[in-house]
Amino acid sequence: MNQKQKITLWVGFFNLVFLTLFPPFDSLSIAGANTLVFAGFSFVFSHGASEAINTDVLFLEIVVLLVNIGIAWLLFSDTKQQTASKRRFNVQNAVLVVVAINLIVILLFPPFENVVNLRSLDTSEFQGFYFIFFADPMHAIMTSVLYEEVVFVLFNGALAWFFFREEKSKDLTPQETRELIRKLSGK
Repeated sequence: MNQKQKITLWVGFFNLVFLTLFPPFDSLSIAGANTLVFAGFSFVFSHGASEAINTDVLFLEIVVLLVNIGIAWLLFSDTKQQTASKRRFNVQNAVLVVVAINLIVILLFPPFENVVNLRSLDTSEFQGFYFIFFADPMHAIMTSVLYEEVVFVLFNGALAWFFFREEKSKDLTPQETRELIRKLSGK
């Protein structure tokens, strides 16, 4: 493990502590009994009696953080080729950066639905994507759609990362080298 990877782990650890100290909260809505509304982020030990931690959004935040730590870990890894020559930015690294940006945007602009529609279980009316810190209090995050978005980005990112991997050149054995020299020289 190199120095950059150690820094990545420490930054990830402090972010994880921050996420757990300031989790997302839901509070009971005035629209109806047992209807929870996203109430924002606050200190874990200072919530009111009518508030509960939104474990679905907290889980999603932690997953996105761990994926970003993994992406940073891969970007900062040293390989034999990279230590011998100057590190270059290839397509595989670009895929990791794009996946990280997509996950951040998905988390900052989650899908919302109207709280009134939460009482009717048969239909759910999609309201749109809003910036999470300025969302209307009458909107609730559609966690099922948010899960689908994250899984879709992660799955496609993994496929693209494997698709764009560089083929490693195979070193020839001495026997294969002699055969190739004979073949090229015409003897």
